[in-house]
Amino acid sequence: MKHRYLKNVATLNLACEKCIGCGRCAEVCPHRVFSINERKAQIVDKDPCMECGACAKNCPTNAITVKSGVGCAEAVIIGWFTGSEPSCGCSSDEGCC
Repeated sequence: MKHRYLKNVATLNLACEKCIGCGRCAEVCPHRVFSINERKAQIVDKDPCMECGACAKNCPTNAITVKSGVGCAEAVIIGWFTGSEPSCGCSSDEGCC
């Protein structure tokens, strides 16, 4: 079973038209968020994304964007370490949390 952070809040985006199907995103993603199908990357499930940024940093065509280190997943991790409630600092107007 994959670990999930918060549902539908990851900042991860994939521009399929830019993808060349190299598979680097699938190789470096620690939570297997990506798969390669028909020579294109696909996001299988955003919810396990911890917004580490490895996929975006390794994409040769800049087809992937993610706000690494600033999202709700980081807030959850900090909450675990500090024993506090997760707070990503987003307002409800931004569509987060």
